[in-house]
Amino acid sequence: MNDNLYSRRANGTIDEVATRLEQAVQEHKYGLLGSIDLREKMNAKGVDFASDCRVYEVCNPQIAKGVLETEMSISTVLPCRISVFERGDGLEISMLRPSVLLAQFGRPDLAEHAGRVEEDMKSIIDQAAGA
Repeated sequence: MNDNLYSRRANGTIDEVATRLEQAVQEHKYGLLGSIDLREKMNAKGVDFASDCRVYEVCNPQIAKGVLETEMSISTVLPCRISVFERGDGLEISMLRPSVLLAQFGRPDLAEHAGRVEEDMKSIIDQAAGA
């Protein structure tokens, strides 16, 4: 178990999980800025990659604005990323915990923002994982 990550097993197909994830992002008033289908991208580059793996870039613009106005170098770890990928015989949803990422910048004054985003992102992942 990696304490830097928050991960959950997910029920359903990767498309079903993606649909639930997109709905959860919207319900929590975050924006889905983009997604990358890593298998598709790698195969397009001539790299045979068989596993499903999709990476979603998620952001709450109001929180991001406040953090960036305090410390612009945090832009190097924004937006938050959620990955949905095959693991064993199922799917997993995972993210690097925002509290861990922001701690690297030595700005304890931003811990409250990181905690709020982390709780929201956990809820989004839990909802996307399904029952």
